[in-house]
Amino acid sequence: MPFGPLISMLPYLSYCGINPQWCWLSICVNNFPQIKGLQRSALLQLQHHLYYAPNFTFSSKLDLWDPNTHCCSWKGVTCDALGHVIGIDLSYQNLSGSFHSIFNLHHLQRLNLAGNNFNTTLFQYGFGKLPNLTHLNLSASYDCYWRNDQSFASFDPTLKLEKLNFKTFIKNMRSLRELYLDGVNISSQSSEWCETTSLSLPKLSVLSMSGCGLTGPFCSSLLNLRYLSKLNLDSNPISYLPSKFSKISSPLVSLRLVDCNLSGHFPAEFFLLPKMQRIDISDNSRLMSQLPEFPINNTLEVLSLQYTNFSGSIPASIANLSNLVELYLSDNNFNGSIPPFHRSRVPNLASLDLSWNHLSGSIPSSLFTLSTLQTLSLGYNSFSDCQLKLDMFLQLSNLTRLDLSNISLLIGSHNKSRTLPQLESLYLRSCNLTEFPEFIKSQNKLTDPDLSNNRIHGLVLNWLWKSTLEILDLSSNAIDIPNQFPFDDANSSFPMLRSLFLESCNISTFPAFLKSQESLEYLYLSNNQISGARAVPNWVWKKSLQYLDLSNNSLTSLDQFSSNQDSLQIPICNLSQLQTFDASFNKLSGSIPSCLGNISSLEYLDLQQNNFSGSIPDFGGATQLSTLQLNDNKLEGKLPRSLANCTMLYVLNLENNTLHDTFPLWLGKLPGLTVLILQANRFYGPIKHLENNFPVLDVLDIASNNFSGQLSIKFFHATHQLRSLKIGGNKLEGKLPRSLANCQKLEVLDVRKNMIHDTFPNWLVKLPSLMVLILRSNKFYGSIHFSGDGNVFPMLHILDLASNNFSGEVSVEFFQSLRAMMVIDGNKSKPSYVGDNSYYQDSVTIVNKGFEINYQKILTLLTCLDLSNNNFHGRILEEIQDLKSLHVLNLSYNSFFDSIPSALGSLTELESLDLSCNKLFGKIPPQLTSLTFLAALNLSYNQLEGSIPQSNQFGTFLNDSYIANPRFCGVPLTKKCNEVGSQMLPPKEGEDSWIDGLSVWKVVLMGFGCGLVIGFSIGYTVLNEFGNKWIASFIRKWKRSR
Repeated sequence: MPFGPLISMLPYLSYCGINPQWCWLSICVNNFPQIKGLQRSALLQLQHHLYYAPNFTFSSKLDLWDPNTHCCSWKGVTCDALGHVIGIDLSYQNLSGSFHSIFNLHHLQRLNLAGNNFNTTLFQYGFGKLPNLTHLNLSASYDCYWRNDQSFASFDPTLKLEKLNFKTFIKNMRSLRELYLDGVNISSQSSEWCETTSLSLPKLSVLSMSGCGLTGPFCSSLLNLRYLSKLNLDSNPISYLPSKFSKISSPLVSLRLVDCNLSGHFPAEFFLLPKMQRIDISDNSRLMSQLPEFPINNTLEVLSLQYTNFSGSIPASIANLSNLVELYLSDNNFNGSIPPFHRSRVPNLASLDLSWNHLSGSIPSSLFTLSTLQTLSLGYNSFSDCQLKLDMFLQLSNLTRLDLSNISLLIGSHNKSRTLPQLESLYLRSCNLTEFPEFIKSQNKLTDPDLSNNRIHGLVLNWLWKSTLEILDLSSNAIDIPNQFPFDDANSSFPMLRSLFLESCNISTFPAFLKSQESLEYLYLSNNQISGARAVPNWVWKKSLQYLDLSNNSLTSLDQFSSNQDSLQIPICNLSQLQTFDASFNKLSGSIPSCLGNISSLEYLDLQQNNFSGSIPDFGGATQLSTLQLNDNKLEGKLPRSLANCTMLYVLNLENNTLHDTFPLWLGKLPGLTVLILQANRFYGPIKHLENNFPVLDVLDIASNNFSGQLSIKFFHATHQLRSLKIGGNKLEGKLPRSLANCQKLEVLDVRKNMIHDTFPNWLVKLPSLMVLILRSNKFYGSIHFSGDGNVFPMLHILDLASNNFSGEVSVEFFQSLRAMMVIDGNKSKPSYVGDNSYYQDSVTIVNKGFEINYQKILTLLTCLDLSNNNFHGRILEEIQDLKSLHVLNLSYNSFFDSIPSALGSLTELESLDLSCNKLFGKIPPQLTSLTFLAALNLSYNQLEGSIPQSNQFGTFLNDSYIANPRFCGVPLTKKCNEVGSQMLPPKEGEDSWIDGLSVWKVVLMGFGCGLVIGFSIGYTVLNEFGNKWIASFIRKWKRSR
């Protein structure tokens, strides 16, 4: 017998139990059947303990292997030349159960159990018993979800590493070369994963741990592993990279850090690593950098930077990367021109996505030489080409996906002799098209065309309706949908059509062809003109529907025969797969169909802005419900306690109804309730507290109800995640709870119009995010004092203290504390609003230009200081000039004296200034004429004197701005200078005015083009009702602060 085979058998000598001498051969050979029998027994035992379990539910026992055949021939089993089992692959079999017996296969080198449903823990398994293991894949099923800050898991990841067992799990697998743990939850020890991996697995070449809940730190030692070539850490909140991230010694070929919440600077040197082929760091919106100049020998094949914050130009050298196959740079801040990609330099380029950037210039003609290109996306840039010919892109004969959205296109006649690409996806949204592109007629593989937001009008041509259609978007075009098609009924049912978008298409009836679309899952018909009580045919309610949007129409009923049917029997009750239903902003009346509360799949229900009446139905069966919006209806009665069963509830908006109940403290046990809006109802009674309530509440709006009593101090200990709190317009009393200081994320605090009796809450000054503080119309008292350390109210830009009993002088420290009002934000072209990144859009009501105005959005540029109707006295200090970003300043109805400080002329952003009803004297400082944005001025009821300036804005103000200053003279007053006038009495503080009869106006934030931040428009209805009398009164009357 040759010595070569003997040497290859040396690893198995442990089974002989004797020293390796020549005589062992016959003994060892005789033992091989026993060894193989042990392997066979272990595999059969494995089969016995496993079972099929789709969605973690027992289905049947596993019958995968035939015990009458040789185990090395079994599916998923690999043996070596000597018959030892060295590989097991049972991936994606929907298996569950126990796999203990695997650890009796001591020769095992490769184990793949990925994509199964082992709903168990790993710590009980001894992978260290497999000393030869080199490849291990325990990745979870891709159908599972894991918890993050904004969503909640349908179920936990399939495998978990509990306690301190990650180190134990891998410490004896030092031979491991490839490790895949994607979707395995190791979040309980996520901070240790990096160092543990680096120290325990020195031979590792592939590490894939996406979606494991890793939080960092990302240690630099991981990138110094001698053999590491592929690293995948997608979907882990790692947050930051090590400082020496680019100084790596590993021969890295592939890096994936998608959706890792990364921020800071990504080292450009990383793109130049000598062996790097694939980099994907997409979906890290706070990650910044610029692309380097690439050498011609760069090895990059795939580069994906989508949804990051890269900037600068795209270097022309990137068009010389001969190995480049896929380049995804969309949703960044790149500028400059498109690099001159040419077939001769990037011969393998198949995917190019440059959309959603700031690219300019012309699209280079060399782009049309890329014959290998299959995907091209250039939409949403700023190219200078006035009108590109769509025909030019049809030269790319291998294209399957084309996105030219937001590029003005010219449709010409294409060369009919040319071979056209067979597109599957075509996106021509907002391309200024006036007709359907004719080349679509020859597109027989088209699945999802988007022609929305163009100027196409008239009948939708028959050749657009392809049997291959899966998604069709024709929204925002003035089109007519044919009622009949030239082919028979069998073909008018498009078997692949899943999603249809016909929003804002001026449609007045439901398109008849929908009757035969039995596979439709998503139907969008919002913002049309569908109206009437019998406008919704019964055939609209497809059992296949998952998403139905009928919002912003004029529907008055959801069923043709609703008056004759029980609410449990109307057709909508048959939609057992419905996940989202939006019928908001219609004219629907009657009771809300009670069956909606029994649809177990329902996740999103929006019925706001209708005329529904009666009580809220029982939602005990809608266990998946995450968003419920019933605001602005006529609902009454109590909240159904069945809402407590909706454990997935995220948003509950019941604003502006007539609900009559106590505070729903029982909702506080919902683990994910983030937004609770009960404003403008008839809720009553005290707001009590139970432990551990509302753990993640972000928005609480209970304004304009009848809540009474004192606020619980402990309530705000539990709700420390609050971002927006509105409790105004109730009957709350006592002191403001000091526990509000625990709400470190608080941005908006509005307690207006209560009976709170307290001093100024200077304990709030250190809240790092507080932007809006409104204490108006309470019983706050005393002087306002600050520590003077300058570290107070770092973000506050709206402060309303009006109509309280504050007193004393307004100190220098007070003005110095308002640091956010000292900085002028120059970025007016892209306004941002408070609450932009959340579901709830904050609003605020302030007195501006003499009127109480409701701002439906709070512009972060808007700065307002209102100290009116208090007992402040003393001089208006010159330090007020530091508040350079002020737009609204109201100091009226106090006892300020001395002259108007000339420093007010430095407030160049000021649009509304009210100093009325004080004790000011002297002349109007000429510096005030430099306030070119000043639209409203009230200096009435003081002791001012002299001539009124006439330059700039002062030429636009009327008499009411100056009345009851007997020593004033000049235009617009009738009194000429040197005449003696009569004394006028100040108005009484409680005097009613015709303006009180007006509802609070809704503000339209506009005026960016002319430089103004604040503008308001008065609706046609108001003007029509009051006519010229209204305008005359507007000139004569001035509403003071309330």
